[in-house]
Amino acid sequence: MCATLAPKPHPVIVDLVRVAIDVRKIDDFGIGTYVRNLVKQLARIDQESEYLLLCRQSDVKSVERLGGNFRAVTELSGQYSIREQVSIPSKLLRLAPHVFHTPHYVLPALTPCRSIVTIHDCIHLVFPQYLNGRIARIYARATFWTAVNRASRILTVSETSKRDILRYFPVSPEKVTVIYNAIAEHFFEPPSQQQLSEVRERYQLNHRFIMYAGNVKPHKNLERLIDAFVLLREIKGNADLRLLITGSEISKYTILRRAVHRYNLHNYVRFLGYQSERTLATLYRLADVFVFPSLYEGFGLPPLEAMASGTPVVVSRASSLPEVVGDSGVLVNPYDSISIADGVQTILADANFAEDLKKRGLARARTFSWAKSIERIHRIYQEVAEVQ
Repeated sequence: MCATLAPKPHPVIVDLVRVAIDVRKIDDFGIGTYVRNLVKQLARIDQESEYLLLCRQSDVKSVERLGGNFRAVTELSGQYSIREQVSIPSKLLRLAPHVFHTPHYVLPALTPCRSIVTIHDCIHLVFPQYLNGRIARIYARATFWTAVNRASRILTVSETSKRDILRYFPVSPEKVTVIYNAIAEHFFEPPSQQQLSEVRERYQLNHRFIMYAGNVKPHKNLERLIDAFVLLREIKGNADLRLLITGSEISKYTILRRAVHRYNLHNYVRFLGYQSERTLATLYRLADVFVFPSLYEGFGLPPLEAMASGTPVVVSRASSLPEVVGDSGVLVNPYDSISIADGVQTILADANFAEDLKKRGLARARTFSWAKSIERIHRIYQEVAEVQ
């Protein structure tokens, strides 16, 4: 007599999903841009599901303004701390979400529910020398391992980052989903003549200039950009050219200022520090060329912002940048200052080529959309929340 096999239970879709999201980085650069657009678009497309946002006390009011289905949950533990490994699971146990989404690679090992992790890049694995000491390197690798193995799904922002994840960890490719980043709509909107004039006057932009925007960490390769700028001025016949470097934490990397001093470029290189998105969009419009010689990027938002602003771009032929820029920019060898200088010169010397790049760049930038990307993340929330 044969035993009757019990049928497998069918997944039951939860009608009203309860999603917890760690938004403590909402005011940061980089990942903060991702978090801000994530919650903004979720508020636009979903007024039914319950969203529990783990945030700083200072962000409670802005979270609550997202809508009646968004609830702020104060989380005081520090990022990348031992405390968050206990505090966050404890809160999740009490809140009982169907899904927990952490928008960077830290997923507490004791997370008591299904989880989604967004891994933007693997820079701490590709360039471990940029971390402060052996303990930091061990912590980064262990944290990556936990996130990759404990998460129900892994999101990443480029095919390049997906390949890196699969290279470092034995995980099924089906578990990793690529969902591209995008940029704010105001980068597509031309600033007024008054705004252009005000920014030009404020920063005394009375000459042609090339521009870099982003942070100034070592992998951004700004020393070679300064070397290339010297070549552009002294060999390529651009004595009137200026270099504008915007971004946070410039004071931490004195090596850049030493490079400027070494070449006696004090009157030709400007460090502007952090700029608001509105001012940044105007600076992009005023620049002759945007240069982004980074050695490694999970995605690379600044070149896309420049392209949306109608500025021709020169980027590294490295990591995700060719994937993002496509054939709408000039690709160069980031390890060769001559290659960087030649890439910029091809644009400066040919107005027709520069105009063609502007048109192609704008069209390329429009193919990326936060609305479409967050709709895909929203669908993944629904899929992961299935109750077996």
